[in-house]
Amino acid sequence: MRTAPALLSVALAAALGGGVIAARPAQAATGPALAVDTTAARHAISPYIYGMNFADEALARDLRLPVRRWGGNATSRYNFRNDTTNRAADWFFENIPNDNPDPSTLPDGSETDRFVDQDQATGTKTILTLPMIGWVAKDRAKACGFSVAKYGPQQQTDQWAPDCGNGVTPDGTQITGNDPTDTSVEVGPQYAKDWIAHLKSRYGGAADGGVRFYDLDNEPDIWHSTQRDVRPTGLGYDELRDRTYQWGAAVKEADPDAKTLGPVGWGLNSIFYSGLDQDQCNRTGCWSNPPDKAAHGGEDLGPWYLDQLRAYEQAHGTRILDYFDIHLYPQQSGVSSSDPGDATTKALRLRSTRQLWDPTYVDESWINQPVQMIPRMRALVDQHYPGTKTAMTEYSWGAFGDLNGALAEADVLGIFGREGLDMADLWTAPTSDQPVADAFRIYRNYDGKGGAFGETSVKATSEDQGKLAIYAAERSSDKALTMVVVNKTGDDLAAPVALTGASAGTAQVYRYSSADLTGVVRQADQPVTASGFNATFPANSITMVVLPSGGDTQQPTAPGKPVAGTVTSNSVALSWTPSAGGVVTGYDVLRVDGDTTTQVGATTGTSYTVTGLTPDTSYTFAVRARDKAGNVSPLSPSLTVRTAATSAGTCKVAYAIGSSWPGGFTASVSITNTGTKAVDAWKLAFDFPDAGQRVTQGWSATWTQTGKSVTAAGLSWNGHLNPGASTTVGFNGTWSGQNPVPTAFTLNGQKCGS
Repeated sequence: MRTAPALLSVALAAALGGGVIAARPAQAATGPALAVDTTAARHAISPYIYGMNFADEALARDLRLPVRRWGGNATSRYNFRNDTTNRAADWFFENIPNDNPDPSTLPDGSETDRFVDQDQATGTKTILTLPMIGWVAKDRAKACGFSVAKYGPQQQTDQWAPDCGNGVTPDGTQITGNDPTDTSVEVGPQYAKDWIAHLKSRYGGAADGGVRFYDLDNEPDIWHSTQRDVRPTGLGYDELRDRTYQWGAAVKEADPDAKTLGPVGWGLNSIFYSGLDQDQCNRTGCWSNPPDKAAHGGEDLGPWYLDQLRAYEQAHGTRILDYFDIHLYPQQSGVSSSDPGDATTKALRLRSTRQLWDPTYVDESWINQPVQMIPRMRALVDQHYPGTKTAMTEYSWGAFGDLNGALAEADVLGIFGREGLDMADLWTAPTSDQPVADAFRIYRNYDGKGGAFGETSVKATSEDQGKLAIYAAERSSDKALTMVVVNKTGDDLAAPVALTGASAGTAQVYRYSSADLTGVVRQADQPVTASGFNATFPANSITMVVLPSGGDTQQPTAPGKPVAGTVTSNSVALSWTPSAGGVVTGYDVLRVDGDTTTQVGATTGTSYTVTGLTPDTSYTFAVRARDKAGNVSPLSPSLTVRTAATSAGTCKVAYAIGSSWPGGFTASVSITNTGTKAVDAWKLAFDFPDAGQRVTQGWSATWTQTGKSVTAAGLSWNGHLNPGASTTVGFNGTWSGQNPVPTAFTLNGQKCGS
């Protein structure tokens, strides 16, 4: 942080003997009206949205970096025992041992140990990537996936290791049939348990400050491209599910408090298509009817994946997926490049941040439709696996070394907080002196003393976010209102900022702009009335305005521990003793998950019924008080309660035709145990209404048909249904004449509702 150098410039001019002529300031253009309402749209901002991949220690300390990820293609086949990675398609499919001062001590002192060491020193949470692909580097020696000596001449070779090729023959044909064991050795879920055991021996478990997060590999839906020397074919729906079951369960067995992230897809297509469909349709153009999707009732991969993970928890009582993790790189031409590009590209970069949230923004790329990435992901988890958090462990708007990149990054960080994303990690980290690092400083350390954007988002609006974007939050430590304004235009813009629920006072102002690209600069203070202020925001600038609280800052005391009243399959009635002291105006009810909380309700009384819960599932709740000045109390002691199993009836079946064409169709069948006892080895039976309807191919069950009568029997992984648990199966079929929906179903001989 530096003080604006205007007076120094005047003194220097006088010392040089030149007359100082006061220049008339250019007239600022009229900007869009801005408004902040501290009483509306309040929700917690996750600190994990300010994460990075591979940030160095100095930058991590400067930013008080909350989370740091060790990920990317080169981590998919990392062997912690010999500290060696395979660089995959990024660098000629080579095994390259990491620099290690004393390899004889391995696995102690490996690159990943040193990675965690740094995070421990800076107070940063760690994300490590597990090799769910099932292969790791075989030994601590350099090796090639496509040796020229073994597989013949290739289009490109490593200039420093000319025997290592890119796996493409001079005529452009990809080499197939290579031996994966040239570089790698197979491993299973036990590898994850062994690695976590090693990490716990050094750092303790996740609950004790050890490694908190594990990515279930990296972008498995494009392994057939990035890791094709060991995985030449795309990963299908079922294999992705099964590997997630195995590796996710291994993590939870090794460290029940650790959090998992999956499927760690490469982008928007990862929500729609499996790796198998991406592989095949990229080659054959089958996008109108991808075969793997068709074989799964026409359901997109993302919701199907979440359904399967939810079914696992209901069947086993253990959540093995904590974050729904999809990467995002803007597909607009040049936007994510390190090169800032020309004026057209810079304008596109600033405009393209709208793909994160805006339903009216049609993505200006091959996508050519609204993306709404954060609301899309949130809607998927809310519908298909409630309680799952959302993450983007890789994203980048590029241009780290340019002011334009900093403007985009400041806008992105504001959107992450406003839209409620739970985790984000920039790929990769900027250097400390690059402008994008200063975009992070605006939010994490604007004054060089730890000054930060608040932790509770409040409503902030702009008449034109394409010109002036505004984000606001209340800081818990001192109740200060913090506001970030991003001027995305080439003009100075004068704009009114209307305030609701704030106090009059004098605000501090910090800015990053072309006036001084070396860092965030303290500006003149801004007088503020209770109704707001007027300010000029310079062209291409990021401004932080910090308005101290003008009133009471004394916290209320914590309310009493909640007590459960009526508990149903989808709701819990809570009550608590009131907070003592102060004028309490209301209470926030929060769901607690480890070290994070999510507000699920608010009330002015001392009772609240939480609804929308999953049957037969444990939840932890706490309460905090809020006074008339907006101060919040510490959390009450927490209460853990389990919802009831659904007891009405014995089963419920939902039959849906996903797609239909002349003579053929796909159907999905959702089965729910609505009884009070578990169902083992379930067998579903129904009759087709028309004699011409036939099952030709089924999935997720063993399908048989005699005449009109159809039977589907559960498999080993989904054949046990606890009370309240569900599973979804499906089939391809043919029809002639008519294709009516069956109306009567039995499960193990018991009639089911619909």
